Amino acid sequence: MRLTTRQLTLCALLTAMALALSYLENLFPLAVPIPGVKLGLANIVTVFALYALGPRQSLMILAARCLLGAMFAGNMNALLFSLLGGLAAMLTMIGLVRLRRFSVYGVSVGGAAAHNCGQVAAAVLTLGSAAPLYYLPILLLVSLGTGTLTGLAASGLFQALGHTNLRYLIKE
Repeated sequence: MRLTTRQLTLCALLTAMALALSYLENLFPLAVPIPGVKLGLANIVTVFALYALGPRQSLMILAARCLLGAMFAGNMNALLFSLLGGLAAMLTMIGLVRLRRFSVYGVSVGGAAAHNCGQVAAAVLTLGSAAPLYYLPILLLVSLGTGTLTGLAASGLFQALGHTNLRYLIKE
């Protein structure tokens, strides 16, 4: 896949935005006292990239975000969790977008649920035990809320861009 300078620049910008949102999210504890639960603010960028740029470029942004996020945090052990969760979410969202039966909210909730499944799979692999599977129903329940919030933010972003000429710069 050959990218134009504009596309590469946009991918780099979106990767930086996703990293910044992920870092920002780690600064503020979530009001819900459930271990491992985060809003997934960086997923706003992922959903936006999927709809605006397509699957290939959104996968590139996701991979770059996971790798750079683990490097910047100094925690390469988290890379497996981030990649498995992110890839599960992205593949699920790509499938849901292609079905054309789900709104951005449904796609986002599906991605949030798949992300939790991917991270639990990483925990099972890391620990060599099925014990993390018992935590999955709680995470899936929470993903309904976090996925809806991410979908709401992405939908608002699309509406805001709908009133500007910027939306014509995205698709080529």
